[in-house]
Amino acid sequence: MNALDRYIIKEVLKGTLIALIALYALFNIFTLSDELRSRGVGDYDLKHILMYMGLMIPHYLYELMPSAALLGSLFVLGGMANHRELMAMRVSGVSVLGIIRAVMMAGMVLVTFSYLMGEFIGPDAEKKAKVLRSIAKTQRPVTRTANGLWLRDGNQFIHVQDIYTEGDIANITIYELGDDRRLKKLINAQRGKFLDEGVWKLSGVKTSLITKNRVSAENVAEKVWYSVVEPDVVDVVLMDPENLSLHDLSKYIDFLQDNKQDSAKYELAFWARLINPMVTLVMLLVSAPFVVGVGRGVALGPRMMMGILIGMSFNIIDNAVGQMGVVYGLSPPFVAVLPSSLVLLAALYAISRLR
Repeated sequence: MNALDRYIIKEVLKGTLIALIALYALFNIFTLSDELRSRGVGDYDLKHILMYMGLMIPHYLYELMPSAALLGSLFVLGGMANHRELMAMRVSGVSVLGIIRAVMMAGMVLVTFSYLMGEFIGPDAEKKAKVLRSIAKTQRPVTRTANGLWLRDGNQFIHVQDIYTEGDIANITIYELGDDRRLKKLINAQRGKFLDEGVWKLSGVKTSLITKNRVSAENVAEKVWYSVVEPDVVDVVLMDPENLSLHDLSKYIDFLQDNKQDSAKYELAFWARLINPMVTLVMLLVSAPFVVGVGRGVALGPRMMMGILIGMSFNIIDNAVGQMGVVYGLSPPFVAVLPSSLVLLAALYAISRLR
């Protein structure tokens, strides 16, 4: 790596960081506005809102990275073009591909950062944020552990191991204590579905009654469970498929397939999440033809508007193709790769024209 490569890498990373901060600040304005509408619900106050927004930072950084890379590279490379730095590099013998190679090296740093945010930090921080907001709003104790969710309803302590969709839970254990604080009833249920306010239907239920002298057990196929626990309290750890880690998505896809349920939506989310960090590299490639092939003197505003339009158009098309793929039963890997591949081919064609 020569001095020019290091210079381009440093400038692209700096520009992306500035764009990322700007996009995050803009996005936070809308997030803060939405959260302030819930201020005063339960104990949810400004302190909880700020803590919630802080925990959501890794998620937003992951989501905004491709757009930030596009805007940052347009800003930096455009500035180099306007100050004739790119021309000087070309005259000194650096090819277009040499410049793009240095930009891609910066992209690999951004991809690594995005992957760490999206897989190891973002999902867990988002779950903690949802738990914090739910406890503040509902004033009900909720604890999330590696083995599931713990809640309390009066003298009942409830453990939910698996949460699938809104109002749909599995592997539930209910510990009910007597007035003497001793365990008097233990209920294990394979599945639970929310029916109406305060009413759940448990299936595959085993009930154990515990007294000083004996323990009796009863097995029933279904049982109605009356509880003040609502789905919005249980669902604090449930996130959209797009926000789950690859590991969590893989586990849930296996569960759905083992139970003969449709997993297309989650398979698409799995492949989209696998490919999403690579979209950052595609966005960096897209920026090159609009800078290297454009003469100096082009103002910063048009370049930024160009980047915003490209980023918005890509997101709209990507979401539309994904929804069409689910509706028409197309292959999830194909649907996830198609938009990025088309943009990549267009960028490579434009770069070949520059050469």
